[in-house]
Amino acid sequence: MNIHKSARLTPVRRAEMVQCIIAGKLTQAQAARRYGVSARVVAKWTRRFKAEGPDGMMDRSSRPARLNNPTPRAVVDRIVELRRQRLIASISPI
Repeated sequence: MNIHKSARLTPVRRAEMVQCIIAGKLTQAQAARRYGVSARVVAKWTRRFKAEGPDGMMDRSSRPARLNNPTPRAVVDRIVELRRQRLIASISPI
């Protein structure tokens, strides 16, 4: 996954920050100030690092696992059909 363009920290910097906290070199509040993020963000990365190790420092998708009100299957099928015909601009409500 690509690094978010507005991300304050890369996965390497996140791991560096968390390792400083775990080693006792910085408190979470000090790390938040030094790395320019909120205390909540520091807590999140620390929790992930403890649970998953360095792999937990990677960005995750913000896409929801499931939708409360998904698009009806008939509409999805119609969109796919029109896309295959390259007629998506002519879609009308079903």
